[in-house]
Amino acid sequence: MNVLITGAKGFVGKNLTEALKNLRDGKDRTRPTLSVEEIYLYDLDSTPEELDEYCRKADFVFHMAGVNRPKDPAEFMQGNFGFSSTLLDTLKKHGNTCPVLLSSSIQASLVGRYAEGEYGKSKKAGEELFFSYGKESGAKVLVYRFPNLFGKWCRPNYNSVIATFCHNLAHDLPIQVNDPSVELELLYIDDLVEEMLLALEGREHRCRFEGATAIPCEEGAFCAAPVTHRVTLGRIVELLKSFCDQPQSLMMPAIPAGSFEKKLYSTFLSYLPAEKAVFDLKMNEDARGSFTELLKTSSHGQFSVNVSRPGITKGQHWHHTKWEFFIVVSGKALIQQRRIGSDEVLEFRVSGEKIRAVHMLPGFTHNIINLSDTEDLVTLMWANEPFDPNHPDTFFEEV
Repeated sequence: MNVLITGAKGFVGKNLTEALKNLRDGKDRTRPTLSVEEIYLYDLDSTPEELDEYCRKADFVFHMAGVNRPKDPAEFMQGNFGFSSTLLDTLKKHGNTCPVLLSSSIQASLVGRYAEGEYGKSKKAGEELFFSYGKESGAKVLVYRFPNLFGKWCRPNYNSVIATFCHNLAHDLPIQVNDPSVELELLYIDDLVEEMLLALEGREHRCRFEGATAIPCEEGAFCAAPVTHRVTLGRIVELLKSFCDQPQSLMMPAIPAGSFEKKLYSTFLSYLPAEKAVFDLKMNEDARGSFTELLKTSSHGQFSVNVSRPGITKGQHWHHTKWEFFIVVSGKALIQQRRIGSDEVLEFRVSGEKIRAVHMLPGFTHNIINLSDTEDLVTLMWANEPFDPNHPDTFFEEV
């Protein structure tokens, strides 16, 4: 299949292009029935001759090109309607009735605060042009009204508040929020690209619109990505500030699978400057070795790494409720555990040569002994709760 993308250097175009390249080059094997051969990339620096060739050869067209912030409002209609006419006329010239997908905007609904916007009017005109083209030519037309988009590679200080917030906070620049209670409907770029690939396979999600709200409908004239998130500006800023604080607090906020929080964190990280992509961790060192906290969570415990010098014994304590995993990743160790009030000792010999996880059982005093006379012992440790100095639940007692 030959695929044409207009606006290929834009935010959506770039993400879609890379996804298609992965399919074309065999790097993405999740769609074994989808074959991508040629990817034609059209943008402002392309020539009319290239557009003519691409429209002749294309088996599917993603029309992402458009004008978002022109110097003159009149350019909205020229960029969002005029070029669409050129594209469709070129397809007609070659008798190419391949499917065409139009990236429109929720502002084309022309309701509420969008009622008088020139951008929305130009997008609405583009939609009508595509629907008319579909009826006239018999080509399959897929019209998507995008809500607010966010994700990696989105230009800050342009048309995405999340891109601006992520960029500014990552670079220690101020942000401005006039009303934290304002709620946005947000579509993550990977969810959008997933929907576009489904459309390429003929499995798009159809909908109709009630005002600016997409209503799933198999016979709907429009299409929509099925997963969006409704989030207030205040919540977005709260999350982003917690992400900024993570290198100091080590606290990782909850990021459940598919959640807005997980997608926002990935987006934020994509804006970090090089000097913030690395940060120091506090190593608590003494003659026995070191202990370094790596990561904390509010509901899934804490990760740390422990280094023991040759022949050193660490631990010799127990917990009422806290429990841990000890995972030796380098060196050889003996882990001992004894139930409080008992003389019976459990022993586990472990090494980095065969990585195993050993439970530190509640109510058992435990230690870890470096069996080497020459090599350090490195152990990854996980505790079921972050360390709380006010309630450490840790009591000295030798095994």
